[in-house]
Amino acid sequence: MAEPSAAEQRWLQAARDFARRALPAREGPGGPEPPPLDAVLRCLRSAGGGDLPLGYSFISISDLQCQQRMPCCSHLTWSTNEFKEWAHQGQGALPMQSTLPRTYLILVGYLTDGRQEDKEKLVDGCLYVKDNTGIIPCELLYFELEWLESLFLFPSWSYIPQTDQSAAGYLEILVDPVPVNLPKEVPDSIPVTYPASAEPLLTSSIPCKKRSKLTVAGELARLGPLLCIHHKTFFFLFLKCFTSAVWVPVLVQKPNQLAWHHVLQLGHNYTITGLSVSSLKKSGQRMFVTSVSSCLLPYCAEQVREQPLDSAWQGESTQSSSLETAEQLSDSLKLRVEEERPRSTKESKIISYAGTVTKILNVQAGLFLLDNRVCLCLAYQQLLNSARGLRPGACVELIDVHLLQKPLVSFPFIVLGACLSSTVVLKSFSRLSTPFQPPASSGNLYLQLLFRYNLGMPLYLWLVSLLEMFEERFSCFFGRRRLLLSSTHRNPGAAEKFLVPLLQAVVPDREEARDIYNEILAKIHQCPLQKYLTLNPPCQAPSLSAVCHVAEQKSWEGFSPSQLLSPLEAQHMGTQELNRRLAWSYCTLSAGSFQPRLILLGVLRVSSRSSSLQLQDKSSALPCVISHKDGSPFAHTALIGSLLQVENYQLVVERFLQTDFPSWEHLANWEHVREKKTSVYVQFYFEDVQVLYAAEGQIQKGLRSGNSSSLRKKDDGSLTSELETPEAKMLKLEDPKPDTHRDENCQEGQSSTRRTSCVSRLFLVTQKEGLMLRNYQLPREEYGEGRELQRSFQATVLWLGRPRLWSHPRETGNLPELEETSCDGEEDMTRQEALLLFMGKSLRWFPFLHLDGLYHFIVPCCSDLEVFDKLCFPPVPAKFLSRSSCPLCLPIQDTWHLQHETWISCLTERQLAARSMLTGMDQRISSIPEVLSNSFTGSLVSFSGEIVERTLCASPRNEKPSVTVGLQKQKGSLLASDHSVKLSVSVAPGSPVVMDIYIAGTYLQHLWGLLPGAKILFQNLERKISRFHNVYCTYIASSCVSIISLPASHLSFPSSPAGQALSPSVVFLSSLQPHLQSLPQARILCHLSCVLTLSLQWVCSLCSSIFKEGRCTRHSPPCPSHTGVRQASARVLVEDGTGEALVLCRNQHVAAVLGLSLLEWEALQNCVQSRGRVSIQHGEATGMGCVEEPEDLVACYLRSLCRNPLICRPILLDFSLNRKPSKILQPAPLQLRNFRCGEVDFVSQVGPRLSLLCLNVEEVEQDALSYLNSKRIRRTSSHCLVGATA
Repeated sequence: MAEPSAAEQRWLQAARDFARRALPAREGPGGPEPPPLDAVLRCLRSAGGGDLPLGYSFISISDLQCQQRMPCCSHLTWSTNEFKEWAHQGQGALPMQSTLPRTYLILVGYLTDGRQEDKEKLVDGCLYVKDNTGIIPCELLYFELEWLESLFLFPSWSYIPQTDQSAAGYLEILVDPVPVNLPKEVPDSIPVTYPASAEPLLTSSIPCKKRSKLTVAGELARLGPLLCIHHKTFFFLFLKCFTSAVWVPVLVQKPNQLAWHHVLQLGHNYTITGLSVSSLKKSGQRMFVTSVSSCLLPYCAEQVREQPLDSAWQGESTQSSSLETAEQLSDSLKLRVEEERPRSTKESKIISYAGTVTKILNVQAGLFLLDNRVCLCLAYQQLLNSARGLRPGACVELIDVHLLQKPLVSFPFIVLGACLSSTVVLKSFSRLSTPFQPPASSGNLYLQLLFRYNLGMPLYLWLVSLLEMFEERFSCFFGRRRLLLSSTHRNPGAAEKFLVPLLQAVVPDREEARDIYNEILAKIHQCPLQKYLTLNPPCQAPSLSAVCHVAEQKSWEGFSPSQLLSPLEAQHMGTQELNRRLAWSYCTLSAGSFQPRLILLGVLRVSSRSSSLQLQDKSSALPCVISHKDGSPFAHTALIGSLLQVENYQLVVERFLQTDFPSWEHLANWEHVREKKTSVYVQFYFEDVQVLYAAEGQIQKGLRSGNSSSLRKKDDGSLTSELETPEAKMLKLEDPKPDTHRDENCQEGQSSTRRTSCVSRLFLVTQKEGLMLRNYQLPREEYGEGRELQRSFQATVLWLGRPRLWSHPRETGNLPELEETSCDGEEDMTRQEALLLFMGKSLRWFPFLHLDGLYHFIVPCCSDLEVFDKLCFPPVPAKFLSRSSCPLCLPIQDTWHLQHETWISCLTERQLAARSMLTGMDQRISSIPEVLSNSFTGSLVSFSGEIVERTLCASPRNEKPSVTVGLQKQKGSLLASDHSVKLSVSVAPGSPVVMDIYIAGTYLQHLWGLLPGAKILFQNLERKISRFHNVYCTYIASSCVSIISLPASHLSFPSSPAGQALSPSVVFLSSLQPHLQSLPQARILCHLSCVLTLSLQWVCSLCSSIFKEGRCTRHSPPCPSHTGVRQASARVLVEDGTGEALVLCRNQHVAAVLGLSLLEWEALQNCVQSRGRVSIQHGEATGMGCVEEPEDLVACYLRSLCRNPLICRPILLDFSLNRKPSKILQPAPLQLRNFRCGEVDFVSQVGPRLSLLCLNVEEVEQDALSYLNSKRIRRTSSHCLVGATA
């Protein structure tokens, strides 16, 4: 024999080193034998045609697991062309996937079932390859029992690591391993009993000897899956007679026999020795059970002889076996089952199927996609081998699986469900480099909820979709483990808190035990997959980006600009007014507006960019407005970063249109819509919130009481606070973005634990101003030109006590500042006012800061008690004022944390001294009647009220703040800068007292929730009086608003003013005098005395000049408009016997006053169109500025119409006060006036004529007139009687 080369010597030396380290030595008669290297080399030479594979190297199990991070394969005997052909064939089903890369490694090891001498409970029925360095799971397509504990050379194999690099992978044995040692001998002839003879033992009580064992031979008809209950593993197999359909069940539960599951093949014949009969205690069902001495042998007719049953089975009656694992399986699956609906329930079809795995839909849920069209569900079987081998590209054969068509409406695939009677056989391994992610062995929430509620396939697929959505949206915030934590731990995770109420609502309360034995052993098959009902999901929880998208779609569905305007009003509007009225509208959607019902889920964050609360997930952020049902503001800073669930909410879609409609006739033409945008936000009550995951420790039940101080109370009543490290807190506050700095922030948060001391200071908020651009310039900043204005807000606070040093932020929960008293019982509390300036990232505290709230500012990683004083500076430089009385300014730093403690009204008994001392520090809240009264003297007012109407109007030039122009340019407001909104606010719904508030359009981007029906607290509005002596308010830089209560859910359309459905009350003109400011709308039964002036005209829709003969009459400069708008106005005199009034009527009300029909009115308007304008005067109207054209035929017709006695008639007039009359009335004494009613003359005292604005005119029939007159007389008599008694 030739001397080995140097390369071969080096290779042999490496082989010897490997054998000493990895291959265990066998015990011989004279002690340990040397490692079996020679036998391994003999096998290698045999496989390589006599040559050693010098291009390959040995690898141990531990090295393979530690060094190999990517999937790979090794083929010891293959050529390059053979490997390429093999790889090419594997890409047929998935051409876009790459094949397994080839490595040149030699794998040698022992095949074992994982048994250990003193730890049999660890045996799970899986196979392993082991050496001295480690052990690794493996999957084989073919296996023989003689291979156990034998040394093998593996010529072709694949190593598949887990996607989680912290765990090891597994081996796929591609071809049969080569035994290094000689195979074991097979026993000789065995006496057997066939199923046809053994079956009567299971159906009748045949006496038998106490310890008699039976050997049964037959064809394997069915093989059940491996089941593990309470760390004990077992499976069932069924042997069928060769000559008939009779079969018998066999339970295999001994640890040394679980490897049989890998040997057994359907349709093959087997012999099993050492069987005994056992019955289940609860059901009485009988089966054969293996014993420790049982063996599984291939059936060979030449090696067996049939043994008569009578000679072997005589003696005592059959014993009852406990079979703890099977009993525990039944006990653990006492589950609730779904109620069946006979009319729509469908029966699943049992089929067999072979296909290729093309995608892993959800390995945790046991869902796999076959052939890109069929979903395989293995959730109803326990995947004890962790779904090893079921990678994309693998071929499987399914036997006796259930076919379910369209179990879930939204599920796109046909489903094949494997129950406990189904068999799943892996036919070939994948040749692709696809990853492997095993399902969770414990704490699998998918399977736990499936078994707990005994879900059918439709409900389980819906559960899977919800869990997948949940994990996709929020795992980036909290991590997958926290979200999917199951109730087997002490505290269930967020996903379980979300899903359990939904499942309890759809699963009936009726409880029945799931009979596992019938499912496996019964002659007539029964399982949860047998019957199903196509499910329409009762609810959905899509991503926030999808919510916004669907809400925007719904807001535009069926939308038409004409919906926002009354046709009677729109036809008289000019272009500017028409397009302005269309520029801003809204609609609200509730959970029931979506099909199925939509549940909102999101992490509560606050953005420093928008200074608004937000619900966030991975996809998007949704601004939100949160209120309390008791009217208190939302200030729960402890909820920042918590995961919230909201089912009762209002999703508001603000619509913004840029249009150029020439007139109302073009509203149906969408070509005039230049741009449309939307802004979506949600508003809800905190009481309707379910906290699924609390970011700062456990939120106590007191959270729902509305008092945030109870948030922090432990069971013993002590106050606590849990605050994370400042860096981690900043991560929760800011908008989540997939940036690369997150790991750095996490590291900084960990290192900061070395310095956990902090300084806190308590303060009371006495005033808060709105968010806007201000020209703040801090003293430490350099002065320069061109400095941009900074978006900011400020708040005036009262410091309570002195700064305090804490060793850890968790200790800042108590309020000792409020309990400080001197020895003689007098208060010794330090009080000092300060002006807090919020800019930059500190703007995030804007939605949490409210009046009368007690807060802590916490300075993390700080031990300087003078940190607050060092940053303060005077608001006015000392060179201007030697001693300023203004409070010091304190700029709030970005890293400071705001912590809400309580409200003044919620202080405890021990803090009553502080409460009495703080009395009077809060801001005075007035009422709307007080603000409207003439005796009110304040210029800045605060009050609350309900919005009854929201109208977009043009901003007065003298009230357009210059600062907001820059704000609009910087942020791009959705409303034009020349727009403002008018809010009509009342004390309560239906109240006659109404206040008008004007807010510039550029302020509105920071104000959410200003909708009709909402109750708002307005703070620091500027009270103004118009030249007509009308009181109104404007929103200025120091103003602020807070949402007290949300609109009712039925108020979804803004175009109808609140109160329109209510019938106006009937009043007398004499009773209006004391209520001129506070009466928005009323009704009088009056007599129309005469028409004083009448004007009909056509004006240009663009410039409001006279429009005549189809064109505008403006010449300098010429107007390009070709659209005219008709307008009409009339002033009439009415009286009701108690007084007189001048009523201004416009447009369609003029026709009603004149008593003209629709056709007559249209003909008259057409006649005026050729003239441009027609005006007349009559009676007392001389000198009122109306130019009359005496020669015009239309004017003559109108004059004769106004002089017609039929015009003077009783009418029912709806009106409001004309707040902009042509003449301001001065107070005057009452005068006697003569009135005539029919043939009766009477005298009445009347005041000066009121100026009213007509809202509606109705004709009064004689019967109605008599009824109303009698009603008025009764009211008058009762008032007179009360006055006389007084």
